[in-house]
Amino acid sequence: MASGAFEELQTGEFGPATFDLLRRLVHQVRRASGFPPPEGHTVWSDDAAYDVIRAMLSQEGAGQRFVTVCFAQAADEASLERLFLTSIKNFLIDEAKKTPRGKLRRRIARLMNEDTAYRKSSGSPPRWALSDHAEGAVWQGDLDDLIAQAARVTGVGITRWNHSGPTPQQTVHALKTILLCVLQYAQGAVREEDLAKVLEARFELLAPTRFTALYADEGTVAELVDQHAATAAPDPTGVDGVAEDIWQRLSPNERLLLPSLDEDAHHAAQLLEIRQNHAAAVLANLKTTLRTALSADSDPHAVMTALLARCGDVPS
Repeated sequence: MASGAFEELQTGEFGPATFDLLRRLVHQVRRASGFPPPEGHTVWSDDAAYDVIRAMLSQEGAGQRFVTVCFAQAADEASLERLFLTSIKNFLIDEAKKTPRGKLRRRIARLMNEDTAYRKSSGSPPRWALSDHAEGAVWQGDLDDLIAQAARVTGVGITRWNHSGPTPQQTVHALKTILLCVLQYAQGAVREEDLAKVLEARFELLAPTRFTALYADEGTVAELVDQHAATAAPDPTGVDGVAEDIWQRLSPNERLLLPSLDEDAHHAAQLLEIRQNHAAAVLANLKTTLRTALSADSDPHAVMTALLARCGDVPS
């Protein structure tokens, strides 16, 4: 009977000793680095750790190869643990980068790294403090206190969160205002993961349900349409039907540009927080769609009025 993973793998078998070692190392890495639990789990547990291991073993093109590679480079149980530890940490880093919060963390880390007002603490997990804070000072309080402090800040907002391209100056100002306030309150270094959670809560940046009521294919939208039909006067010209048909064909960005058809690409880029050439293409496509759709037998003015009425429901 193999007494450890290294001895077990010498027999050519990936058995319980290896699996148990990987489980323990997943917990060691996540405790040291503060990684979030895998998808489908709200907290870390053995089941969550097993899911990480299964995900590593089922990677396309890799499979169990990382186990074989680590074993081939190891000289004993201790060196095998170190190699497994590195593989697990790299895997969790890659997985965290794919998540919305991971992308938010990279964005705020880049912003703070470019600003001398902030200082990154050494060690793991990554933490940030203000440059004038005492070296070694670390926030030890509750995350909810930081979230509450951020909620008290008024006068800043993010009208739209862009997922690619440079961060607009208005967004940079809003993010840094909250980061500065929270770090001043903390009087010490705060985990990068916690700062991302604070910003997420303050601006509802990653809330997946923000657009459900507007863009769902059924359910909520159908209920809203039924409510409107029950209270609105008859529509003998079919204006609402034409407007609804056009609305459903528009992308979210095109819907946001509807009230700004007379503006130029620069204004569109600022509104959508995307590059100007991309915004110009969205604006041109929107105008072409409307020109074609409004050429049908309907009242163009009435249809546009109905479309613009829908813009009031577009989330900010």
